[in-house]
Amino acid sequence: MTTKKLLLQACKDNVEKRITDYRNEMALLAEAIENNDKESEDGDGGNGKLLNDLEKNAGYLNEALKTRDFLAQINPNSTHTTAALGSIVKTESIVFYLSTSVGQIEIENEIYYAISLQSPIGMLLKGKSKTDSFTFNDKKYTVVDIL
Repeated sequence: MTTKKLLLQACKDNVEKRITDYRNEMALLAEAIENNDKESEDGDGGNGKLLNDLEKNAGYLNEALKTRDFLAQINPNSTHTTAALGSIVKTESIVFYLSTSVGQIEIENEIYYAISLQSPIGMLLKGKSKTDSFTFNDKKYTVVDIL
């Protein structure tokens, strides 16, 4: 399996775990709300916070589902001459994978940083070519390769 395929799979695995975690949390919250309703005589049963948590998790789940759909757009077999979605961008000090914000991923003893194109550094990288430079947090980076 190519490095791009491994990176994409790592991102997908991360998102699938988040989806599972949110669904599990929502099931626990729904069960707690149901149990509170059965035990309560005043109607609310203290469910306000539980309902708020359930709503928050539903929002997080929705975002994770959108991220999963977004990752499905990435073709790991594509090649790039400029930094774009699905690119591996090597600088002299850091290697970025332009996909979704997952953070550090280790593949075959090399560290990659999976970042979103909408992140501050992703926006700086977008469209960059080999030998282009950019500055982020007062540090200058030069693109040495794009895969």
